[in-house]
Amino acid sequence: MIVLGIESSCDETAAAVVESGKILSNVIASQVKFHSPYGGVVPEIASRKHIEAIVPVIKQALSDAGLEMKDIQGVAVTRGPGLVGSLLIGLSTAKALAYALDIPLVGVNHLEGHIAAIFLGKRVPVFPFAALIVSGGHTNIYRVKSYRDFYLLGQTRDDAAGEAFDKGAKLLNLGYPGGVVIDKIAKDGNPRAVAFPRAMKDSTDFSFSGLKTSLLTTLKKLGRDFSAQELPDIVASYQEAIVDVLVDKTMRAAQENNLNQVVVCGGVAANSRLRQRFAEAALKERIELFVPPVILCTDNAAMIAAIGEIMLKNGRSDLLDLNAISRWPLVFSSLEGE
Repeated sequence: MIVLGIESSCDETAAAVVESGKILSNVIASQVKFHSPYGGVVPEIASRKHIEAIVPVIKQALSDAGLEMKDIQGVAVTRGPGLVGSLLIGLSTAKALAYALDIPLVGVNHLEGHIAAIFLGKRVPVFPFAALIVSGGHTNIYRVKSYRDFYLLGQTRDDAAGEAFDKGAKLLNLGYPGGVVIDKIAKDGNPRAVAFPRAMKDSTDFSFSGLKTSLLTTLKKLGRDFSAQELPDIVASYQEAIVDVLVDKTMRAAQENNLNQVVVCGGVAANSRLRQRFAEAALKERIELFVPPVILCTDNAAMIAAIGEIMLKNGRSDLLDLNAISRWPLVFSSLEGE
């Protein structure tokens, strides 16, 4: 089945074509340069840029796949969670295409898409497995029993890990997006130079607000006169505090639930230190690790098309009155809209 995927939940406009679990095209239009001056995503700007990019991105996806619009057999679109104004652009476009082409439409949970990204590779996990979804808006651990059966094992109580990266970068005046900059600078620093806290050590839940406060306190003590080495050391130590808890809690959740496979996905899974530390921990604990390629960690439409194809093949489709859901917990995803 040839499925067109559309993703517009935040600040990337994306379209992709997937057939039988294989990526035929994957096009992403980033808005980073438009949001960077503001230090974060501006919803109004995001919506306007989606309007400008959505049609060209879809046309490019079809061209890259060597297909025409009439070849598409189904449309999968991100329904939520995300920015409502952004979601509506992709959703409206997907509904229009489904109506015009008289093909089935399915709305996808963005988080479900992140997990599905791992099934686009040659090496895939076998159910059940543990999955860490770690991004700018979410930090959750799940027991994944099947494509649409999730049980929450741990979640953040405040900031998401990606948010902690961005807020830390803002305090350090490193620019936006913070995660990318921190990843780069941290390579030249000592990750144990500053003793930042690791919260909720005896739980599989997360908390990053105290870490941000600790960074602010550290910066106030040092003042603005950093040495050439102090900045990389602070950045590396801050990153390590985030990475430590992500790795430790995910591995603990897997072991406590007798799961010997771990999937790490979402935008923060592109972080090189996180990937390294998970690989080391998996080897030590004899757990099989699965992490998508970097291009499939950040927001993309291939992952949306992938889970959409599975849903459509199993007889799941939605009506054209489908609405966006700004807050849509994955644990309830199989119940919403049924």
